[in-house]
Amino acid sequence: MASSLSQLREMTTVVADTGDVDAIRALKPIDCTTNPSIILKALQSPAFEALVTKEIEAGKAAGKSPEDIAFALTIGVGTELAGLVPGKVSTEVDANLSFNTEASVAKARALVKAYEENGVGREKIFIKLASTWEGIRAAEILQGEGIECNLTLLFCMAQAVACADAGASLISPFVGRITDFYAARDGKTFGPDEDPGVLSVRSIYDYYKSNGINTIVMGASFRNIGQVKALAGCDRLTISPALLEELDAEDAPLERVLAPENASGVAKIPMSEADFRWALNADEMATEKLSGGIRQFDADHQKLLKLIAERLA
Repeated sequence: MASSLSQLREMTTVVADTGDVDAIRALKPIDCTTNPSIILKALQSPAFEALVTKEIEAGKAAGKSPEDIAFALTIGVGTELAGLVPGKVSTEVDANLSFNTEASVAKARALVKAYEENGVGREKIFIKLASTWEGIRAAEILQGEGIECNLTLLFCMAQAVACADAGASLISPFVGRITDFYAARDGKTFGPDEDPGVLSVRSIYDYYKSNGINTIVMGASFRNIGQVKALAGCDRLTISPALLEELDAEDAPLERVLAPENASGVAKIPMSEADFRWALNADEMATEKLSGGIRQFDADHQKLLKLIAERLA
């Protein structure tokens, strides 16, 4: 029997949630997705030591700031990854711009321009933005310019509806972080079919397919392969190398759970800015996890800047 990973690939596009070059070469995902945490880890690995040394020495000679060098390193890592996957690489706009639409758009344009100067066309890139109201508005502008966007840190239906209305190419609803919240709050362990993170993605998928929404649903942030298998058939799933290897080692039958034809006919939800902000405010989990995720990504960005500053010294 084919492995669970091979069976999953028959019904879902598998994306590697890593910047590890060796893992990407071995696991051969269609796309790979990054965030500041992943970029920080990648830049501390031997695979990117030559790139790090080169960019830091060039930056030092040119009198560049740690921020400018971090930008160059992000493009360098993304360029390397783009050559390893047949699909796209997600590159994140700085977390501290999550509440600034104009600055997010400007940073996204700069990323795309830098990639193009490195020989990587915009068709190979997703610009990753936090699913704040301002981030979603930035995605709407960028999508209108032919720059495809991946809306991340998505924890509730209000965010998913607003992203769809903005014409986002892809959303990354988080599974594990939702589960973490309820497991900590309620002091319980969830089976796959009662897992609140799994149920959240299933409901978003159902809403999108019920309403003919073309935005790709890519489940993210998995804690175990049970969560992954409970979303088999989702448009895409971004999975860590450890869980990909676990799926590859398992040869149990894998049942398709999600399919467009099984959508239940959920009605379209109107979503104004006021509706969005109220729904997010009313959802304690989504509010906490969105703000916490933004803070975490920014903390890792600051660690990266500190690392560069130490190397410059």
